Amino acid sequence: MTIRAATRGSALARWQTAHIARLLAEHASSPVEDVIVSTMGDRDVTTPIHAIGGKGVFVKEVQAAVLDGRADLAVHSAKDLPAETPDGLVIAAVPARGSARDMLVGSTLATLPPEATVGTGSVRRRVQLADRRPDLRFVEIRGNIDTRLALLDASSSSASLDAIVMAEAALDRLGRSPSIVDPLDPVVVVPQVGQGALAVECRADDHELLELLGRIEDAPSRRQLDTERGFLMELGGDCDLPAGAHASPNDRGEMRCRGVLADDAGRVHRVELDGPAGPALGAAVARMLRSRLG
Repeated sequence: MTIRAATRGSALARWQTAHIARLLAEHASSPVEDVIVSTMGDRDVTTPIHAIGGKGVFVKEVQAAVLDGRADLAVHSAKDLPAETPDGLVIAAVPARGSARDMLVGSTLATLPPEATVGTGSVRRRVQLADRRPDLRFVEIRGNIDTRLALLDASSSSASLDAIVMAEAALDRLGRSPSIVDPLDPVVVVPQVGQGALAVECRADDHELLELLGRIEDAPSRRQLDTERGFLMELGGDCDLPAGAHASPNDRGEMRCRGVLADDAGRVHRVELDGPAGPALGAAVARMLRSRLG
């Protein structure tokens, strides 16, 4: 039986779906067939994400394809998922996570010249970089990985962009190796919830597929994602909120969750909390940040 996988049509989304297909092939002989879905975020590449609906702009149509039976499962970048999972769907598998870090491309943070211009469409990235370097200027950029890299290349002669910010996992997965990169430690720039992780959704009543997808689950990655999504759920956050969270194991066998949230004046507040992995830890971090902001 062929498994139909709903996916966006970008090179990164196709890689992610092919990766899930390779993992499933280790446990079943069923081939995986892509069902390409165009999302609002794919069709509108100029409007800032927060202005056209936040995280859901990259997943709603893909989820709908599973709910209406056009596909059996959906493959997402976990960072694109809103806090709420639609009724009838379940996150059935979180495979081993890639890097959660952000990456400065085109320069290092230390060598960016005064009043340098940095391209990013993320308010989370902007406020944290500005907290470290108040002199920096930011411009909105949108598009897939190669489109954004091309913007930086085109700027090398005009100096309109000194650097851009991207997810390290995206560059790794597509095999892109820019000449100058600076991986940003999560202590310096707290990543977006779920960055570097994949999430596979299927219908909650598809018990056969649920069992199969459970075989590609990576338990440590699931614990990290569940912790971070607890933060997102408690905060009610989306792409337009200058917030992020990152969970990683500590040296006591528990989880350390770092959270960041900026107030209306752009002041950045950070919280770090250790405890048992799970949504409750992430939610506690979100409550502490919300309390600090009043």
